[in-house]
Amino acid sequence: MSKDIKPKQRLGKQTSRKQKIIGWAAALVVMGGGAFAAYHYAGTTEVVVPTARVRRGEFVISTRTRGEIKSTRSTVLTAPQVPNLRIVRLAEDGKPIRKGDVVVEFDSAQQEQSYLEFRTNVRTAESEIVQTQAAHRITNEQDAMSLMRSTYNVERAKLEAGKAEILSEIQGAKNRIDVGIAEGELRKVNATINAHKVNQKADMQRLDQRKAKTIRDTERVKGYLANMVLRAPNDGILTILPNFRAQGSFGSMPPPFKEGDNAWTGAAIAEIPDLSSMRVEMKLEEVERGHSKLGQQVRVRVDAIADKEFIAELDWISPVATLNFSRFTTAEKSFPAYATLKNLDPRLRPGMSATAEIIIESEPNALLIPARASFLHNGKPAVYVQRGQAFELRQIEVGKRNENDIVVLSGLKEGEVVTLENPFEAAKRAKKL
Repeated sequence: MSKDIKPKQRLGKQTSRKQKIIGWAAALVVMGGGAFAAYHYAGTTEVVVPTARVRRGEFVISTRTRGEIKSTRSTVLTAPQVPNLRIVRLAEDGKPIRKGDVVVEFDSAQQEQSYLEFRTNVRTAESEIVQTQAAHRITNEQDAMSLMRSTYNVERAKLEAGKAEILSEIQGAKNRIDVGIAEGELRKVNATINAHKVNQKADMQRLDQRKAKTIRDTERVKGYLANMVLRAPNDGILTILPNFRAQGSFGSMPPPFKEGDNAWTGAAIAEIPDLSSMRVEMKLEEVERGHSKLGQQVRVRVDAIADKEFIAELDWISPVATLNFSRFTTAEKSFPAYATLKNLDPRLRPGMSATAEIIIESEPNALLIPARASFLHNGKPAVYVQRGQAFELRQIEVGKRNENDIVVLSGLKEGEVVTLENPFEAAKRAKKL
């Protein structure tokens, strides 16, 4: 073939216009399907709805309050009725103590000085009594001599007057006058003796009263000295109590007593609790007081013993409210109450903080769902029951409820799974995000 002759067609497969149009159309369909698939899968969001199983258990209506653990039979050591008490020795707080051990010792120097002074006053009073009695004996002897002399003078005057028959009339009259004078002297002596007796009795009463007073003062100070040391009446764990007259930081509890502190008569200084009987002391608000009554069960959780629950019984509720002025606003009213613990633990100590749950009402074998699982549908309670990947709306009949649970009377079975929120509302929220 000559080089000058060109072929009419290129070598290879020839593509027509129609085929090109079909190819472009197919490509557009594929691209559109991919775009649709991408939109479909990218626009679908997985929604996780919280669920819970219908269960059987104890349904409880209760009220909670804070409290403090105390001993029911604590021995409180108080300051004696002694003036000007100052603590010079104090046992260590929180340590075991034995019966008879010294817990508190007060400064006794002033009382010892007073005891010596009163003992001296007693001896002085006794000496004055002895001296007065000796003076009274001398006076009595003088009075006896005067009485005897006056009596003798009277008798002699009467004897002289009896001689009137043999003497002159003048001499007889004189003798009779002497008799009157002697009798007058006798009466005067008797009056003086009686006055001496009255004065002597008054002197002895005064001295006896003075001696008795000094003896009483001595015995009183002796009693003070006997009370300057407080000993433990029984074994236990010692607790030093707050000194409410001590200077503390604003808003905080007063510091406990310490050596060197001054105490006042009747001040509670230390406590030795009986750890074999404990209770939780609470303060109920007005609403809580209205739902509480004696004999109700109380479940106690002690902050320091979190692994154990204690059971108690409500023993006492104050009939009168107390006012708390700890805040600057209006006073808060509360009703003191306590419940005795039925079970104990060696780790329990008075003063521990606790949460007390007073059981107002209890149903032991109730069908329960969380309170969040119930919704209103057409004005009636309903739940969403999970069935695989779907949810079924079901109306139920409910009974009593508390803060956490609802009693189901009909419409559900134990073990079924219910949602804790509306799944369709959850899906709508997820799409908006």
